[in-house]
Parts: sequence; C-alpha cells; structure tokens
Amino acid sequence: MNSSPKASAKEDTSYTQSYFSKMITTARSPLKIDVKDAVTGLVGGTVSILLLAILTQLTSSPWLMAPFGASCVLAFGLWNAPLSQPRNIIGGHLVATLVGLTIYHLFGNNPYTLGTGVGLAIFFMMLTKTTHPPAGADPIVVILGASSWNYIINPVLIGSIVIVIVALLINNVRSNRSYPTYWI
Repeated sequence: MNSSPKASAKEDTSYTQSYFSKMITTARSPLKIDVKDAVTGLVGGTVSILLLAILTQLTSSPWLMAPFGASCVLAFGLWNAPLSQPRNIIGGHLVATLVGLTIYHLFGNNPYTLGTGVGLAIFFMMLTKTTHPPAGADPIVVILGASSWNYIINPVLIGSIVIVIVALLINNVRSNRSYPTYWI
C-alpha cells in the first residue's frame, strides 16, 4: 500500500528536521587543560619532528611527511587512546601508504584515485585494527607526490618507528603515564 504524496512529504520533513536536530547541542568540550600534558606534547612533538628533519637534511632522503605531525599529536597529547598506540601509528601508516601506492601505480593521479585511496585506507585500517587518523592522509601524500614503492620504507616505516621510539622515551618519563597501553 502506497502512502499519499502528502504523507510522504510530511515524513520527509520529519526526517529532515530530525537529521539536522542531531547537529544542535549545548554540550561543552570534555577536554581538560593540563600544563604537564601540554609540555609533554611540546617536547615529544619537537624531538620527533626535529630528529626526522635533521635526518632528512643529513642524508638527503625523505624521513619526514606531513601526517607525522598529526601522529605526534596523538602519540604525545592523547598517548593512552587506542588510535595512539604503536600498532596503530606504525600499522596505520603502513596500511594506508600501501593502499595509496597501489592505487597510484595502478590508476595514476586523479580525483577518483585520491578519493578511493583514502576510502580504502580507512577500510583496510579498520579491518586490520590499525586505525590511525593521521594515516588517512597518506594516500593523498603518495598519490600527489607520485611516490615510488620505497616510500613505504623511508619515510613511512622508519619515520613512524622513530615517532614510536620517542613516544616510548618521552611518555614514560612521566610517573602517571605508561606507554603503550598495548602492543598487539
């Protein structure tokens, strides 16, 4: 039994109102200001990126890519979150970069490969339990940069390992932190 056009229009309006009402909130950010956490983020982010930048300068090889800055935010600012763990930092960057490189080398650089690369990276990171939000940018980086297959080793694998090592050293200086919360 079909509903009348008038009833259908009313259902559409109700759905639309319900949909947009989800976007209205009076809640406030649950984030707390902690100066010690901010200083840990400052030191950890500085040391990680400085080390990778110096290695890039000394070796004339890329050790650094933009998503590593966002990885530092998670590794030092939200160190105990599931998406900030070593498995996610290293694995997420590897999975997402592998997807981006595969898409690029099969289909080139175009709007479809950029969108598909990011979508597939999210898909495979979630399936492998290596979700790491900064790694979502990796397919864009490798596709736009026309990267070769060795990009997955340097800067991706080596750079993400450096960030994890620095996170292990810096986060565990604090007595109230134990990083990582899990390895596997």
